[in-house]
Amino acid sequence: MAKSCNFQKLSITVLLLSILTHGNCRQEFLRKLSKKSMGMKREKLSHLHFYFHDIVSGKNPTAVKIAEAAMTNRSSTGFGLMAMIDDPLTVGPEPNSKLVGRAQGIYAQASLNDIGLLMALNFAFVEGKYNGSTLSILGRNSVMSTVREMPIVGGSGLFRFARGYVQAKTHTLDFKTGDAVVEYNVYVFHY
Repeated sequence: MAKSCNFQKLSITVLLLSILTHGNCRQEFLRKLSKKSMGMKREKLSHLHFYFHDIVSGKNPTAVKIAEAAMTNRSSTGFGLMAMIDDPLTVGPEPNSKLVGRAQGIYAQASLNDIGLLMALNFAFVEGKYNGSTLSILGRNSVMSTVREMPIVGGSGLFRFARGYVQAKTHTLDFKTGDAVVEYNVYVFHY
């Protein structure tokens, strides 16, 4: 019985010490922040324009197949195909045009009925004031549509708290090699 009483006293002592030592710590799940404390000034709307070079052929492809389903080769749309990309973003449509960034991420053929890609990628900028900043895109790219729209779901650096959308329009597509150059117009709100 004495051991039980001592154990209970010890348990109560540990509980009280725990309350006393941690009771003054500010551990919060949620707290309000001011925009100023986060470095957020006036929100801006920016328009960026560049070309996305998706190269799947040759010795140095920028898009490579990383997975496919058992049925991918039997599917008229390539359903189940997944590719990893590190595509150059340039000022003009020519391959030797000035590099402004890279599109890095994954796209997957997600439609049984048409060529509809799930795009999950970052535009990582390497030029000018946006050098080191990124925009994150997550959306459906219905490749055969003239103009496709995908949401901007976030960003980093100068694009912290970004929101907006991108419009993609195929500039050239080589049906023999699968290589494509896509024109992008980016409309982004950021601080």
